[in-house]
Amino acid sequence: MRDQFRSYCQEQLLPNVIEANRKEHFDREIVKQMGQLGVLGCTMKGHGGAGVSSVAYGLLAREIEKIDSGYRSAFSVQSSLSIGAIYMFGSDAQKERFLPKMVSGEKIGCFGLTEPKHGSDAGAMETRAIYDSDKKVYKLNGSKTWITNSPVADVLIVWAKCDDGQIRGFVIEREAAGDRLSTPKIEGKFSLRTSITGMILMDNVIVPEENLLNVQGLKGPFSCLNNARYGIAWGALGAAEACLNIARSYTLERKQFKRPLAANQLVQKKLADMMCDVAIGLQACLRVGRLKDENR
Repeated sequence: MRDQFRSYCQEQLLPNVIEANRKEHFDREIVKQMGQLGVLGCTMKGHGGAGVSSVAYGLLAREIEKIDSGYRSAFSVQSSLSIGAIYMFGSDAQKERFLPKMVSGEKIGCFGLTEPKHGSDAGAMETRAIYDSDKKVYKLNGSKTWITNSPVADVLIVWAKCDDGQIRGFVIEREAAGDRLSTPKIEGKFSLRTSITGMILMDNVIVPEENLLNVQGLKGPFSCLNNARYGIAWGALGAAEACLNIARSYTLERKQFKRPLAANQLVQKKLADMMCDVAIGLQACLRVGRLKDENR
């Protein structure tokens, strides 16, 4: 799976990454292509998931971030945050309804936690979910920002405070939400320009009670984020390896004073230090992945 995904990243994503970065363009077909390769939600057992190890998932995140962090971000949000939230806290009916199409890439997901006034302090969120006992629905009001995939998402995982002050997770379907839901794109990013980022604006968005996730408090979103951060660590490793390989190639090709830059001892020292850092990072990521696979 790793080798197949590496070929896809190098042959399909790499040739277009510079243009996508310049134009701040994200093609949702990329998600479908990743679904066809079986890499979305790949640690999940059942519902279309490949059931691979945490280490295997990390190796995939490493390969895609060798191309660009924005692509890895879209991959992580779909797998760890969106699919992960439903897989960990969803009912059997929710899993059967949403996961197969998200794993295949037919449906794109996003994860709405961060708000305009509340980033790290998620417990202070202002988004509210009011329960209507007569209609057995929740009405969601509020806004989320810096949400990867939100402008193109079909399934939105949104965290909100209920009447009792408890934070709960809701699965919002764009088609059902109608014009009470909007997800404007955030333009002019300096980084992650190959992924698409936006807001989630809710004005009495109706969510049926069967779309409520079975978890209360910050345990829900933070459990998802922990899994995502694990993938981010592997991604950072992939980015570091890409930098090392590019720097090494350049210093071998670039000649000054009739010899390549790589012939200079100081350049060799810098490359050796980079290689050591990458090797240490790889061992750290492998260790965490193996501990996850042992449920430790």
